[in-house]
Amino acid sequence: MDITIILAAGEGTRMKSNKSKVLHKLLNHDILEYVVDAANISDNAKTIVIAGENEKQIKEKFGNLIIKRQHIGEQYPYGTGYAVSLAIEEIEDNDNVVVLNGDIPLLTRESLLEFIKLHKDNNNSASVLSTILDDPTTYGRIVRENNEFEKIVEEKDANCDVKKIKEINTGIYAFRGKDLKEALSSLNTQNSQGELYLTDCIEIIKNNLKKVGCYTFYDPNEFYGINNKYELSRAEIIMQERINKKFMIDGVIMHNPSMIRIDKDAKIGKDTEIYPGACILGKSIIGENCIIKGSSRIDESIIEDNVIIDNSVIEKSHVESGVDIGPFSHLRPKAHLKENVHIGNFVEVKNAIVGENTKAGHLAYIGDADLGKNINVGCGVIFVNYDGKFKHRSTIEDGAFIGSNANIVAPVHVEKEGYIAAGSTITNDVGSGMLSIERASQKNIEGYVEKKKKRDKLKEEK
Repeated sequence: MDITIILAAGEGTRMKSNKSKVLHKLLNHDILEYVVDAANISDNAKTIVIAGENEKQIKEKFGNLIIKRQHIGEQYPYGTGYAVSLAIEEIEDNDNVVVLNGDIPLLTRESLLEFIKLHKDNNNSASVLSTILDDPTTYGRIVRENNEFEKIVEEKDANCDVKKIKEINTGIYAFRGKDLKEALSSLNTQNSQGELYLTDCIEIIKNNLKKVGCYTFYDPNEFYGINNKYELSRAEIIMQERINKKFMIDGVIMHNPSMIRIDKDAKIGKDTEIYPGACILGKSIIGENCIIKGSSRIDESIIEDNVIIDNSVIEKSHVESGVDIGPFSHLRPKAHLKENVHIGNFVEVKNAIVGENTKAGHLAYIGDADLGKNINVGCGVIFVNYDGKFKHRSTIEDGAFIGSNANIVAPVHVEKEGYIAAGSTITNDVGSGMLSIERASQKNIEGYVEKKKKRDKLKEEK
């Protein structure tokens, strides 16, 4: 069995936060989530997370995994070796065990699979994953002899020659289960920090004349560890560039992609055009030949082909093909726009179905309603759906016309080709082909201005 142990107990004090480091968000997902995804290397793989004070939060979010608690205090050992030993009862002799840190979200599953394959194919007792850095300061160096792995030397223990080495230890290891357990049982705290080091297991295994391999991967970004919020921001830039590059290679057009944010779980069709400022979150699905302009945000929504979205917000909604939205419109959860709908400036739609070719050009609220085809919703129309205690729903059938500044006080049913006069407040159903007017009669008062001027003059004289 393949077992992955993820070390996620560190308090992350350099993050200067009340939140656990591995639970900080990177492009809308926990840092730890990326590492867990990378660790999902086979159908029968087992993932174990070593948690600390963040145990409760990790269990809430990753309850399907095996969670082990690393306690802190004078009665407990410290160090990575101790953390890994907490999972020892889950390890069988023939297992292959990979150890990862929980703060390396840029690691890819493909690289991890390649590393494990090298470990297995070479029949190693232990394997170390390394990379090359132009500035390796603070990292443990990989010392080789005749190009064969010799040892890992920490920065604080390195002499001048070792410090010149640019090959560094990424902190990612693979072990044969039996050899790891034997090495863990031999660890001691006889070092400057008084801790149980996992790196000492590598030395123990090698001293026992067992085979240790070291494999260099040449994209150091994959092993970028996050220790503070600046590094979190740098990781987000790298991750977003990686995600956007994949979409562009698959046929998506992006203008200034560094200013476009797209979630790793989104799906976008070819020839869709995305402009700077757009934000596409969650498992949103966007079809082909769409145009997404300005600071539009699409969250957990389905957008079909040939849709135009201009500076608008769409949340948990479904937009069918040929629709145009915005600028400055808002689709709240459960909005469903059918083909060729037009939703214009400052229109809000919530929990409503809007039928084919229906138009709401500007300054309208459509909430808790079912609208049919070819309806015109005038400027300032409000679907009044709340009586102070309960929500109610209205139905507007095909071909209806809702005049400007009309209020539809739910529940109301406007039948086919029903007309609502501008400025009306409608509280009762409207039959097919009827014109409904509900407003006071206009009254014109002659001589009003002259009378007002005389009254105002008298007031000034007093």
